[in-house]
Amino acid sequence: MSDSQTVSTAVAKLYDTYPFPPEPLLDEPPPGYNWRWNWLAAYNFCTLQKPQKQDIRILDAGCGTGVGTEYLVHLNPTATVVGIDISAGALSVAKERCQRSGANSVEFHQLSLYDVEQLPGEFDLINCVGVLHHLSDPIRGIKALAKKLAPGGIMHIFVYGELGRWEIQLMQKAIALLQGEQRGDYRDGVFVGRTIFASLPQNNRIVKREKERWSMENQRDECFADMYVHPQEIDYNIETLFALIDASELDFVGFSNPAFWQLQRLLDKAPELIERSEKLSDRQRYRLIELLDPEVTHYEFFLSRPPLPKADWSADNTVLAAIPDRNPCIDGFPNQCVFNYDYQIVNLSVAELEFLRHCEGKLTVAEILTSVELGLEGVRSLLRQQLILLTPGE
Repeated sequence: MSDSQTVSTAVAKLYDTYPFPPEPLLDEPPPGYNWRWNWLAAYNFCTLQKPQKQDIRILDAGCGTGVGTEYLVHLNPTATVVGIDISAGALSVAKERCQRSGANSVEFHQLSLYDVEQLPGEFDLINCVGVLHHLSDPIRGIKALAKKLAPGGIMHIFVYGELGRWEIQLMQKAIALLQGEQRGDYRDGVFVGRTIFASLPQNNRIVKREKERWSMENQRDECFADMYVHPQEIDYNIETLFALIDASELDFVGFSNPAFWQLQRLLDKAPELIERSEKLSDRQRYRLIELLDPEVTHYEFFLSRPPLPKADWSADNTVLAAIPDRNPCIDGFPNQCVFNYDYQIVNLSVAELEFLRHCEGKLTVAEILTSVELGLEGVRSLLRQQLILLTPGE
């Protein structure tokens, strides 16, 4: 058996033992939304415009128990969704989850990421969350996925970061040492890990980190096992992350948590250093940020296969001719106080609220502004906040 097969077998055994994620199954659609899984919101984030089509194909690569898959189906009602995973146990839960909540436009396959070429056709959106870092050869995995991404398609990826997971790495190694020949018995690994935590002094660094960051979710053995007794994990920093991205031969669109990657939040009191940083490349600036704020537990980002058109709304006449829609990932509308696509509170002015009421994908910006006293700068503000999606005018 090859190294990759050995790792795949071990990973499948873990998730057969502890299906993950362990979220409860519901007899209704899941609550809320994750904008990264909504085609309209994600495409707008990447291109600054509404996509031309919605009858797309979506791949959930490494779907586990189907938590993300279920959202992908409900948030994209005209899409066809495919979920793959190597664990039969996890897939069994995923199928039941989607069946119970009415997420019917999905098909599942027990398949490794390495073998994704066995699926027919290409995909407009590929979601790969928490998977690549558990492969023995992540570069081979991301290359396989890249071949299935359609031209103009986008891929959302989530992988672990080494700086913010340092204490987790130490605990993983400690558990493995104490397990010895029993390593691979994941229930024993959970027992060993929980016994360590119960025995260590309360001021121990690993214990303090667990309590402040992870203890709530790790009450469930499935989460504890996934974090501390996983048989395969590769954690990244900015330099190794971009080596992975470069290997995909796809374009890096950007991090899907861009606020974290703003140097101003760290060095706002040192404008001379901000000025120096302008001489750095984007990657060097990202590296600087994570070195100064080593809380990076993960990286989440979008890649694309060209051509991916990006809109330019700098010209007033272009904005006026565009047709606006409300971002589908807004909670609380039509109140003046709403949650935006990223669940941040936004307080709308009366004029902004009135403008949003007219954003039904029918009238142009110019037509709406004839009856709403907002102005172009107000419209651009809504656009910057991603409260509206614009379709270029004819």
